[in-house]
Amino acid sequence: MSQVGFFDKRIIKRFWGAVAAIGTLLSLTLIFVTIPDKEKISAGIVCVILLVATYTYFWWTSKNLIEVELKIESSKVIVKAGDIFKQPGFKAIAFNEYFDTQVDDIIISHNSLNGIFVNRHLPNKLEDLNRHLSDYRFEEDEILDINESRLLGKKQRYDIGTICVYEDFLLAAFSKFNDRNQACLTMPEYLEFLIKFWDSVNRVYAQQSVSVPIFGSGITRIKEHRNISDEELLKIMLWTFRISEMRFMHPANLSIIIHKDKINQINLLDIKSARNGL
Repeated sequence: MSQVGFFDKRIIKRFWGAVAAIGTLLSLTLIFVTIPDKEKISAGIVCVILLVATYTYFWWTSKNLIEVELKIESSKVIVKAGDIFKQPGFKAIAFNEYFDTQVDDIIISHNSLNGIFVNRHLPNKLEDLNRHLSDYRFEEDEILDINESRLLGKKQRYDIGTICVYEDFLLAAFSKFNDRNQACLTMPEYLEFLIKFWDSVNRVYAQQSVSVPIFGSGITRIKEHRNISDEELLKIMLWTFRISEMRFMHPANLSIIIHKDKINQINLLDIKSARNGL
């Protein structure tokens, strides 16, 4: 369930709109129909019950939103609860800046989306993925230095926002790793990743739909923003998508997939209501 209060002002506004429409309809009806005096109290009670039921219905449907559809510029954007691996088209998976594939709870956590992808959803064997990453033709400015001092994992480092297309997956260099193999980013780096990511998607999506998670929702640490919520990260993603050059041509669209266990942390009614301000 989304975090929507019973007296949320947007529900109240929607309710009063419905009351106005119902009131107009009743006024027109009563021009032709007369209610007997002895039945007016009963009719009033029925009206009150209907109004309470209508308001409760509006609140319940808003609280139980699991999907909203937005229009950002010319692109259709869907925000919904679901399993990213079951989505059609390309599915974005966040890797670290080395494109590590070692799932050992040191480099990659078994419980992370990255770890679940490597362990359960690889289209081919792990060796094939590693070979593909080694042979992939990255842009020259996407390839950074080789970290010879790194003891665990790969040594070749890539610019954040870099994408490697692998089958129907978009592998993205998302998080930077510190000396203790902890994924971390500053907020400027997070914004830099998103802008580069959207631009990279624009080059490779080939008019296919793309599904992405809420980047930064897992164990990645965003420095000086420890308590940033998934909803705030989602709004940042939508804002950077809007200011980027990325536009999905029909019938392709962007889907931001939220894990079902986290949907109650996000007010989708707020996301839906704020669509014009993104």
